Amino acid sequence: MKKKSTTRTSDDDAPITKGDIESGKLILRARVAGRVVQPKKRVTLYLDAALVDRFKRMAGDRGYQTLINETLKSSVQQADIAETLRQVIREEMQGRKAA
Repeated sequence: MKKKSTTRTSDDDAPITKGDIESGKLILRARVAGRVVQPKKRVTLYLDAALVDRFKRMAGDRGYQTLINETLKSSVQQADIAETLRQVIREEMQGRKAA
């Protein structure tokens, strides 16, 4: 015998308000064919023990995996900025040589 869920769903009569979203009571996630699209992907990754220990100490209550994820994102963004800057400098140098 199945029990009826007591969890509210998006099909309930109550409208979603901006206050619900801002308070964190509601998180909107993309859906495909009725299923939630996962914003993250599970991977298995081997890291040096000293590195993991350092991130655990730095993270405190936040969770060290979140901190590693943010650090990787930051590194990628910095690499993108550096590449864009190099491209701009190349274009400027080529413009000066032509003039």
